[in-house]
Amino acid sequence: MLAKMKYLYSLALLGCAFPAFASDEEDTGSGEEVILVTAPGGAFDLDDSRGLDRQDIQIAGTPDLLGALTRNFAGVTLQDAQNNPWQPNLVYRGYVASPLQGQAQGLAVYVDGARFNQPFGDTVNFDLIPDAAIAGVTLRDASPVYGLNALGGALVIETATGRSEQGIEGAAAIGSYGERDYSLSAGDAVGRFSYFGAVQYREEDGWRDFSPSSLVNGYVDFGYDGARAGAHIKFIGADTDLTGNGVAPVELLAARRQSVFTWPDNTRNRYGRLSLHPWFAIGNGLRFEATLYRQRRKAATLNGDAADIEECEDDDLEGLLCLETVGADDDDEEQAVLTDADGNAIADVFGGGDYGVFNRGNIATRSEGILAQIVSEHDFGGRTNRLAVGFSYDASESDFSTSTELGELTDDRSVEGLGLFIEQADGAIAPVGLETRTRLWSAFLSDTLPLGETLTAEIGLRYNHARVRLIDQLGTALNGDHSFSRLNPGFELDWAATPDVTLRAGYSESSRVPTAAELSCADENAPCSLTNFFIADPPLDQVVAKSFELGASGSHERGNWSIDWLLSGYRTTNTNDIQYVASDIRGRAYFRNIGETRRQGVEASLKARRGDLSLSASYAFIDATFRAPLILSSPANPQVNDDGEIAVAKGDRLPGLPRHSATLSADYDGRIGTRVFTVGGDVVARSSQHLVGDEAQLTAPVPGYVLFNLRGRIELVKGVSLFGELRNLFDREYGTFGTFSEVDEIDFAEAPGASDPRAYGPGSPRRWTLGLSYSF
Repeated sequence: MLAKMKYLYSLALLGCAFPAFASDEEDTGSGEEVILVTAPGGAFDLDDSRGLDRQDIQIAGTPDLLGALTRNFAGVTLQDAQNNPWQPNLVYRGYVASPLQGQAQGLAVYVDGARFNQPFGDTVNFDLIPDAAIAGVTLRDASPVYGLNALGGALVIETATGRSEQGIEGAAAIGSYGERDYSLSAGDAVGRFSYFGAVQYREEDGWRDFSPSSLVNGYVDFGYDGARAGAHIKFIGADTDLTGNGVAPVELLAARRQSVFTWPDNTRNRYGRLSLHPWFAIGNGLRFEATLYRQRRKAATLNGDAADIEECEDDDLEGLLCLETVGADDDDEEQAVLTDADGNAIADVFGGGDYGVFNRGNIATRSEGILAQIVSEHDFGGRTNRLAVGFSYDASESDFSTSTELGELTDDRSVEGLGLFIEQADGAIAPVGLETRTRLWSAFLSDTLPLGETLTAEIGLRYNHARVRLIDQLGTALNGDHSFSRLNPGFELDWAATPDVTLRAGYSESSRVPTAAELSCADENAPCSLTNFFIADPPLDQVVAKSFELGASGSHERGNWSIDWLLSGYRTTNTNDIQYVASDIRGRAYFRNIGETRRQGVEASLKARRGDLSLSASYAFIDATFRAPLILSSPANPQVNDDGEIAVAKGDRLPGLPRHSATLSADYDGRIGTRVFTVGGDVVARSSQHLVGDEAQLTAPVPGYVLFNLRGRIELVKGVSLFGELRNLFDREYGTFGTFSEVDEIDFAEAPGASDPRAYGPGSPRRWTLGLSYSF
């Protein structure tokens, strides 16, 4: 079966390319429209989506997708769980797109029609995306058409072509904490052919200790755009080396904000993706379009962590090391002799000194896929009926391995390896060698159907089938074969109440299947670390989200003002939601289904422009709660019961989500003589959020914050401008994420006697960027 699918994939890749370059008598010359698949259904349900163009992404001087999303959409929050600017958790409507294994990925991400959720864990690695190559991005509401993980919606990214972006653009900038950012792009079109290329290099020393990062991204597009057919071939490459030393105890941050808890914490990615995007006209108003891709990713993680390892207390085990499980108090602690790969007990080489562990992980993923659809656009009662019918297939193979090395925890809380690799007989800590194979099949339909002059129905339907196979490379314990299937419907009515105002109401269902990581770490008796998921293999159920939404939007001209606004209210209920639950072994956890959760809220946005002045404001309210009582393990929470557990009641809020979010932006374009200048700024406000691990709301939340940012640009000579940006103008100390750390056995030189287990992901202090940009 696999050989046949690969053969069909190669045949499609070859066959779709030929008609795209065939001569056609109806070709009318250059200047043809570029047709590229951006997501399943293409332009489906764009009336209420939020969008950014290339200018929005580059408005601060250098291309910055994540900054643009935060600046423009109050509903988007970036969590500094890793505390690296290129490794945030992106949260929208209570759902996450994150590079971290262990996060429940609830947003689908597409780049030029290809699924960008990485096969191993459905993670979203923003560091792999070349911001300098992005032409635009849309944030779309939940719809079954967007496939797996679109519980909260879909982020659709479209890259540039030589027909959409012609000329040369570049920027070079320096800034606080060793920031260096260089980007260059160039594109042009000659007749029906076009080319575009972009490269971006970014690095910084990091504002926290021991936190350097660097990344380089590249992108190339070659295209042919005819009247009846066309094709583009694209390549994306990335090589990144990111340090994210994560959260730190609140007392440590209060004493010295740059301090880190333990280190190193490093992730290296090497990524390449080649894709083909053909289309051809089948007849008038009927065309075929597709995206075919192959990609490779190698990732290596290195985490130096504290560990509950110390000299055994039993007199019969004197001189040996033991692994402790952490109970609610000292009377509950249990010890197990620490053993190496040969089953030998490991001696206490430091005579009672402090120990840590090196968790190493390596992933090599090979994946390929196809998204193909037939699009019909025909007159229906004097309006256009747009119907898309298609299918997708995504296949991947991943080789995953982990090891845990015993290390010495030094005075500066770094971990230095001792060359002894831990392997506990009960699997609490053990090496892993695993091959995973995933196969995702789907068929979908989207229809924008006119029902009279002012009413439109948007219909979405998608069938998903997923198979996840696990093949243990060190034994048989991890072997597993899981299949999931579901048909998801969606329906929305849009009514043009007036020429300027549209009302809408809709219902949709979407789903996500448990990843290989979750399926293989679902046993509380064999928990896993952030780099070691594969310990046991009980089944998990797929998550299903059912969403209701009401909304309105409008465009108006009032005097000299041009005004656009959008209002949305939604309620989404997840069944069989999956939670990452802490274990009683430090740094370990497991996955489990927890029943129902619900996210509901209101979003409002307003954009206004008058001459050279543009203003925008947005607000988001989210009420995200557990809908069933449950008992969760949270051993580091100071308010746990004697069993190290917390009782979550129906109605308790989901952690890590600010209830209120707001943004305000203003920009003014002016002239000094013949020189053009722009000045602007933002206010970004987020309310408090509960700590992850405090699902019962027993401790104080992470406080909210308000940040002020300024930016400006002035033209020095034609095509060359000086730009600057100042973020966190008033140097506010704030946190974007919170959880717990076990600090009772760690000595902090900066904060002697620290005992508060709360830990925050601290936001960056005031920082500046200054640079030159050019455009020809």
